[in-house]
Amino acid sequence: MDRILVIVRHGQSEWNLKNQFTGWKNPDLTPRGIEEARRVGRELKKLDLHFNIAFTSLLLRARHTLALIFEELGQSNISSISDRALNERHYGDLSGLNKEEASRQWGAEQVRLWRRSYDVAPPGGESLKDTAARVLPFYCQQILPHALRGERVLVVAHGNSLRTLAMVLDHLTPETVTSLELATGVVIVYRLNADSTVASRRELKEDIQSADIRRDEIL
Repeated sequence: MDRILVIVRHGQSEWNLKNQFTGWKNPDLTPRGIEEARRVGRELKKLDLHFNIAFTSLLLRARHTLALIFEELGQSNISSISDRALNERHYGDLSGLNKEEASRQWGAEQVRLWRRSYDVAPPGGESLKDTAARVLPFYCQQILPHALRGERVLVVAHGNSLRTLAMVLDHLTPETVTSLELATGVVIVYRLNADSTVASRRELKEDIQSADIRRDEIL
């Protein structure tokens, strides 16, 4: 059985471009973000991946990214599930603020702590630990069973919700996960063992379009 799990961060959003804290706010993709999403679809099509099911958040930038991936794959009939559990972390009082503006208001070190620590939440918002508390049960109960049945599963979500998944899949600690960055449009292909551990991991780089990477090298 394949047991393939692919995770994708959405393409660049309008607020990514403006360097604003987004969280549960709902901007759409920029033209660059649309192209990033389409590139993901093209990359996955090169691997001849046919998915059985997809999961995404309730937020527009992730759902739009998924729709564009489906379009490029020619697989619009795939069943998809959107759930709040996969939403980006909630940034509370930081939501909508430019990151430089937030640094002037609260101090650069305090904002860095809110952004990069594991268990320190911004005012009125979630820490990465809080985000993990909703993402990981959803993964274990809703996503993982499909992969363990041998289905090919696509998850399109957000930088922080996917970082919490990477903590489990890549055996990161609360200390090491703070240095993990997932760029917009990033694609990571996991093959899972029968016990849900990772048999192989491959991050598809932007230069895959010019690289001679065979499907069997990844899958």
